[in-house]
Amino acid sequence: MTTPWPLLRDRTSLLCLTGVVISGFGTSALWLVSGVWVKDLTGSDRLAALCMLAMSAPTLAGPLLGTLADRVRRAPLLIATNLLLAVLLLTLFAVDSRDGLWLLFTVLFVYGAAGVVHDAAESALVVSAVPGPLLGDFNGLRMTAGEGMKILAPPAGAALYALYGGPSVAMVDAVTFVAAACLYACLRVKEQRPEPSTGDWRARTAEGARHVWSHPSMRRLIMAGGTTMLCAGVNGALIYPVVEGLGHSPAYAGVLYAVQGAGSVVVGLLSGPALRRLGAHRFAAYGIALLGVAVSLRAVPSDPVALACSAAIGAGLPAVLIAALTHVQHQTPGPLLGRVTATANTLVFTPNVIGLAAGAALVEPVDHRLLLAVLGLALLATAAPLLQPRASAARTDSRSPSDANPA
Repeated sequence: MTTPWPLLRDRTSLLCLTGVVISGFGTSALWLVSGVWVKDLTGSDRLAALCMLAMSAPTLAGPLLGTLADRVRRAPLLIATNLLLAVLLLTLFAVDSRDGLWLLFTVLFVYGAAGVVHDAAESALVVSAVPGPLLGDFNGLRMTAGEGMKILAPPAGAALYALYGGPSVAMVDAVTFVAAACLYACLRVKEQRPEPSTGDWRARTAEGARHVWSHPSMRRLIMAGGTTMLCAGVNGALIYPVVEGLGHSPAYAGVLYAVQGAGSVVVGLLSGPALRRLGAHRFAAYGIALLGVAVSLRAVPSDPVALACSAAIGAGLPAVLIAALTHVQHQTPGPLLGRVTATANTLVFTPNVIGLAAGAALVEPVDHRLLLAVLGLALLATAAPLLQPRASAARTDSRSPSDANPA
């Protein structure tokens, strides 16, 4: 069986993964510190919460932003995007009071928009750089790297902030983007210059959505991913009632998140072989089903059960994300891949924000155990259609022609 480890011996794949690790460290650190920074400057929880909104809001414009990734060569775009963010972050040295909040929120918003373009361009570039049979392995290792940084970077960023303040974290993040730009500059990938665009920007943007809609197997997988992320958002908002039911202080949520991150790291390492054996739809279905069972069992007031459920949630949730991205990469022509990736990300990740808001609204008036049971049933209902014969038949659709003869 083909394993993911050849990726680590391939220069291009290793450079891409290293870039993900380095820039992911800075992003995860800033994600936490920006809220703490605003809280210290204003004392307002509401303004601190707006930091996450500022960074995530550009995802709604994914189809439009993804168009940019299809109009130019992807490697130069990634280099330029990383350097732009590095320069932009240095402006945060001017934020030293409440009067500078407008600059911080502006930087975070542009940061989020550039991240949408970056992810779309990187997804398209990876298809040119990584052999088709190993795309699932790459996406899994990318997930592992990203989750690993989410575990390590926030406490490191918090410690740096406590010692030297917010600008020091911005500086570190800027350095990570410069390093990532250098890594992308070292890539040896042959890219064809995009053909001149035809039609106006609205027509070009709509092509990504039309491609998703015209491929039923892709559409069903992306819709399942969106539903899963909606439920995951509600589940995330219930973390503190779960911790309270266990008899712990709110800080115990950090332990559960760390265990969840470890589960995501493990499934990232195993996703490539699992995708080749099961196909994208079955792999996603098993992951969603595992997530549904784990979410339901969180209602049990037991530390061992809670820890096991956190690990299972960490393992189950990424499965549909990895499967959907790999399926999109296999089934989308190169000139469209930026727009389709960004459109898919919008459809998958926007419901997560809605779920967080819904969970926050429901957590007090509704017993969290009832909500967890409903979420579990909804997730199992989401997984079931992906196991139907028509989804199994789409297994071959999730592979590129090169998958038939793995290297």
